[in-house]
This record gives sequence, C-alpha cells and structure tokens, in this order.
Amino acid sequence: MFHPLTVARTSRAAEDAVAVTLAVPPPLRAAFRHVPGQHLTFRHGALRRTYSIASAAADGGADLLTVGIRHVPGGAFSAGFARELAAGSWVDVLPPRGRFTLRPRPGHFAAVAGGSGITPVLSMAATLLAAEPAARFTLLRSDRSAASAMFLDEVADLKDRHPGRFQSLHALTREERSAGLPPGRLDRARLRALLPALLPCDAVAGWYLCGPEGLIDAARGALRALGVARERVHIELFHAGAAPPEPGANAAGAADAANAQAGTLTATLDGRRASWPVAAGETLLSAVLRNRPDAPYACRGGVCGTCRARLTDGRVRMDRNYALEPAETEAGYVLACQSRPLTDRVGLDFDA
Repeated sequence: MFHPLTVARTSRAAEDAVAVTLAVPPPLRAAFRHVPGQHLTFRHGALRRTYSIASAAADGGADLLTVGIRHVPGGAFSAGFARELAAGSWVDVLPPRGRFTLRPRPGHFAAVAGGSGITPVLSMAATLLAAEPAARFTLLRSDRSAASAMFLDEVADLKDRHPGRFQSLHALTREERSAGLPPGRLDRARLRALLPALLPCDAVAGWYLCGPEGLIDAARGALRALGVARERVHIELFHAGAAPPEPGANAAGAADAANAQAGTLTATLDGRRASWPVAAGETLLSAVLRNRPDAPYACRGGVCGTCRARLTDGRVRMDRNYALEPAETEAGYVLACQSRPLTDRVGLDFDA
C-alpha cells in the first residue's frame, strides 16, 4: 500500500536532475528497508512513476531515502509534480520493490551505467563497499556531458573512502576532455575492447547493466562476446522504445494476434482470489484494475516489473519484457501490463 512520506530536502543532482530525500518515520522503517538496486513508486493523482534509490542500505531500515529524478521534457511527472516537491511537502510512496539487486558479499562486481542508470548502481556500490571488506566494485558510466552526469560528488566520495577497492571510469558522448576516455558512444565494439583492459571480465562475480536501451544492448552483446555467463549479467532498463511492437510483426506474433480472445482471469492478490472477464486483446492488468484498483503497477510499459505475477493457468502473449530475467520467465512469471490472453481461462498469482 502507498504511504505518505515527507520530503526532507531536495538538491541538484545534475543540470537537469534533482535529488529528492524522503523522511521515513520509525514505524515505517522496516517496511521501507531496501536492498541496494531497488526502487520506489511515487503516486500523484493517476500518475505513477518509479525512481531508483540512490542511498546506501541500512540494516534496520534508513531514516532517509534519496532518489534521483531527471527532468524529461514534456514529462507529466518530472516536468510537473516532481519540480514542485520541496522540503516539508509530501508524496504517496510504495515500499521498495525490484529484483535488480546486489546483496553485499565478497567478490569483484562491476557495472555499466548510462544516464539515470547511475542511481541504483550508486546504492549498490556504497552499500557493498561499506558492508563487505572483501569486496571490490568497478564502475563504467556514460553521460552526454559532465554537467548532465548525476551524483558526481557521491561517486567521487566513494573513490576517496575506498581507495583500491572502487574503480570508476567515465565516458562522455558529447564533450571533449583533456584526460580520460575520448568522447563517443559506448557501442558494442568499443565495450568489447575496453572492458578486458579495465578488469578481468571472467573474474567478475556479477555484472550490473543499467541505463537506456542502446547501451544495455551494446554491453550485453560485448559481455556475451567476451564469454561472460548469462547468469552473471543483471539488467535494468531505464528507457525503452515509445511503443510496444505491433502484434503480427512476425509469424509468431501474427499467430498470437489471431488467437487473442476474450476469456476469464482468475487472480490472487494479497491473499484474495477472484475471477473476472477479460476482453479479447485486453491486458491482464487492465482487467485486474477494473476490479482491484490496489493491484501493483507503475510504468505500464514492461520496464519496471512492478506488475510481475506468476502465470498459473492458460497461455498469454507478452508484448514486451524489459524487466524479467530469463530464469523468471522460464519459471512462469509474466508482466501483467504486457500480457494478453491466448486461452479462454488464465490464472495469475501476484503473491507468488
């Protein structure tokens, strides 16, 4: 459920981004205890947006949680409500969610982050290095310019506090610098050459890729070419394409679109089980929300994973998936916001 949290302070995180720090009262600290990499869902009227937590995790739950919000031109949330947030105001927030996480343990970990993707990675690195003396962290980040790079001071502070255990390299795509990497995009070919020169790729216990779609695809392809095992690569996409692919874009999609039909959805949510009709081609989330407005969701674009549920009956077509890892889909999990029924009976378990 959503809880009203007070804004403790706001500060500039970059030329086009703000850091919003929320005060968590003692009775809610257990509920808002987070694993590094998780996000918060903000609600304002009918709008919902997810923002990753930049703060280090605390064992008993932190009294302050900071998120980074980048201004998106024309964005209904970031260009409006988020800019009005100030110390003393409040916002409705869901407790932390997400499976793009790094629990502190010994080993060498690495991240490739682009733009706002630095936010969860900052929490991961700060928590890991403070909690586990036998851990190391390597960060390769990409931004348009130094002015657009979020949390520069916080990353610099990590280097000062953990010399020898935290390594950071910064690539700028549109700005020349006198030292460091030459400007330009981190494409697949460049990453394939750069990563082995930066660290022993096969010795990395976990790779964390976070940022826009182009960077994620390039980094994933480079790691695959370098022989990194799929299960060591973890992904969170911050920006996907504007629209899902049209049904029927390929032979399989055409067959699924032709088979899409009305049916009955049986869903389990917060221990309660009920059945409702689903229109032909309608998403399962839309059918649930008509009857259970408390169902979990945020982006409705297949990116955040908030509406993840386990398919317990029937078959569905998922328009797109940028949130679930292969092991999750193999275990039967789907994104309700992207799933449309292919059988007359479908079952979902949001509690699984």
